[in-house]
Amino acid sequence: MKIVTIDQMRQLERGTEALGLPSPALMENAGRAVADAVGRNYPVHGRHVLVLVGPGNNGGDGLVAARHLHDMGARITPYLVGRSLVDEVKLRLLRARGVGVCLAADDPDTRLLQRLIDGSDLILDSLLGTGRSRPIGGILRTVLDLVNARERTRSPLVAVDLPTGLDADCGAADPHCPRADRTITLGRPKRGLFLPPGAEYVGEFTVVDIGLAPGLDDAFDLALATADDVRSWLPVRLALGHKGTFGKVLVVAGSANYTGAPALAAMGAYRAGAGLVTLATPRRVQAVLQSAVLEPTWMPLPEEPDGSLGPAAVEAIGAAATGSDALLLGPGLGRSEATARLIEALLARRTELAHLRWLIDADALNLLAAIPEFWTHLPERCVLTPHPGEMTRLAGPPGGLDRITLAGAAASRWRQIVVLKGAHTVIASPGNPAWVLPFANPALATAGTGDVLAGLIAGLLAQGLRPDRAAVAGAYLHGLAGELLRQRAGPSGGLASELLALVPAAMQMVRLGEAHDAPA
Repeated sequence: MKIVTIDQMRQLERGTEALGLPSPALMENAGRAVADAVGRNYPVHGRHVLVLVGPGNNGGDGLVAARHLHDMGARITPYLVGRSLVDEVKLRLLRARGVGVCLAADDPDTRLLQRLIDGSDLILDSLLGTGRSRPIGGILRTVLDLVNARERTRSPLVAVDLPTGLDADCGAADPHCPRADRTITLGRPKRGLFLPPGAEYVGEFTVVDIGLAPGLDDAFDLALATADDVRSWLPVRLALGHKGTFGKVLVVAGSANYTGAPALAAMGAYRAGAGLVTLATPRRVQAVLQSAVLEPTWMPLPEEPDGSLGPAAVEAIGAAATGSDALLLGPGLGRSEATARLIEALLARRTELAHLRWLIDADALNLLAAIPEFWTHLPERCVLTPHPGEMTRLAGPPGGLDRITLAGAAASRWRQIVVLKGAHTVIASPGNPAWVLPFANPALATAGTGDVLAGLIAGLLAQGLRPDRAAVAGAYLHGLAGELLRQRAGPSGGLASELLALVPAAMQMVRLGEAHDAPA
């Protein structure tokens, strides 16, 4: 599913109109879809729904939704802001149902609005959509301030298309923008829903079909990853397969101070379905982990006096790589000078190791950043998985670029696949549309979850997935497992090892079509 800018959304609407579906029909579809989505997620029969209606098309969508919610048994009160009681069809249809309409112009002290907010079970925000172009002021600001001051546990706020005051392109939020509990975005998800600070205002989000003509967005260069995408890419598990059938991963990781990261990465590769994972790590790390982590095979490497890996390990790594399909380099390596020389030595052998699919993560990225024009030393179609701090070291300060633009520019310049981690992880690769994940989950903000992600992607690489698809699929499974973890443990307190245990369930949900994305 493509993610669009304001201009792109207008292109889709104009193109759909040109093919025979006029704007009023799109609005009718949008309002009905909003009402259906509200009804799926909240009890509405007999409940009081306050519909805040603005002057433009977003307000028109809200009026149509109000009619359908009334027909579903809700008690509806439309409150019109900057919109008059002209004899338009949408208002006529409401009045024919006996629905009373309130005007902000008749409520100068907003006492009526305060009573309506206090007595509401749900508030629908259809004040302003993508057409907002200036700071919010006047009566609209007063309305939003009252909404923001409400008792949120009593009356959840549902935004139509996007919360009022949120920039659909860049994610900037007006100071009076309300924080929605759910955003029902129309036709296609908007770019600003996935960018800070706007993503904090969206709540749960749903994308609803409004009848846009198919194929008009084929050339757009940003997509939302869905379970359907991932399902179509997951490796087939042959009944007569064996561990060699499903790929071999070599994990070069660990140092004396970071013993957990290599284990989490190795087990992530196994959880992704890899048949055999070899953990190449300093001898003292092997001594710590071997009795606790049973599944990997081990390649004990000569280590430096401080317990890190150095150039002395290159020959052994090269030998282990001969029979491997994917190389995961970085988790827990540390940043010693000796390890920096190891990274340089391995890159110098990239031709010899060209049969491998590379993933570079964590400290290997930090050491890579110190190499001038490092991207000229990388193998082709390498996957790089930086968090924002590592991205700054690799690419320099963002200079005002948002996450999506930054990842795309880096992938294009470096000619590599870039996985920019964080809320709504972005995956960019040269010559292909970028992908954004639907997940923003504080339960994943804990040490070790990035090592699990690296292992998942490496495991899929070893099974033959195209590197960009392995990155999207691994990140999606990681995010979905994170949602399962949040359901069990809440937004904090879950562990990376618990996340690992939930990956097979997440993968099975995807395979069976039971994973429900934010889009509906």
